[in-house]
Amino acid sequence: MGQHACMMRKPWDLAFTAEPTEVAALRRIMRLHLGIWGLQEVADDAQLCMSELVSNVITHVGPGTPVTLAVSMNGVRLRIEVHDPDPRALPTLLDLDADAEGGRGMALVDAVADRWGVQLHADQKVTWCELITGLNAADSCCASPRVATAEKESAVYERTPCSSANGSSRLGAAVLESLVVDAIADILYWLRAHGHDADAALDRAQMRFEAEFDVVDESP
Repeated sequence: MGQHACMMRKPWDLAFTAEPTEVAALRRIMRLHLGIWGLQEVADDAQLCMSELVSNVITHVGPGTPVTLAVSMNGVRLRIEVHDPDPRALPTLLDLDADAEGGRGMALVDAVADRWGVQLHADQKVTWCELITGLNAADSCCASPRVATAEKESAVYERTPCSSANGSSRLGAAVLESLVVDAIADILYWLRAHGHDADAALDRAQMRFEAEFDVVDESP
């Protein structure tokens, strides 16, 4: 199995209502996804940028605004987008040392991200930023120095490279399975807490998994 099969970083998005109480849950979901993607080294910066982009909507567009968070890879950069329906309320960049209370969030994004910007459309705007990941390729699994270090440390549990699906120790497999189950459980909890049908979402995910990976029923 090649590296592409090892690390498929498919774009994902999440629709929510912009409220201050949502930010903590969004930060956790971001960290969970980046952990699955093997991008733990940029998780702190990604959480910060995402929080500031969402907070900017809350402050300048208003609480209760329908928003979509979209996360993807743009080459070797991690791209974070926040979509909101007001193309008029543009982000403001102020000096971090300025006395003004507003605008400091975008200054933090500017300081942390490799680049950021705003795309204006007739009925919405997209505020985005991109973070350098240290990857050599978008589907790389061990290119980042921190990821490579984690691979070496995990050798006590799993003696095979991350691109191998064979030879894993039972303990290593159990640890990996536990992490994935925790991530799925947290996402389902978030869905249910916001009035969505978590069981239906899980069923759709299973159907998509079977369709995309061509799962073969080997039962007689």
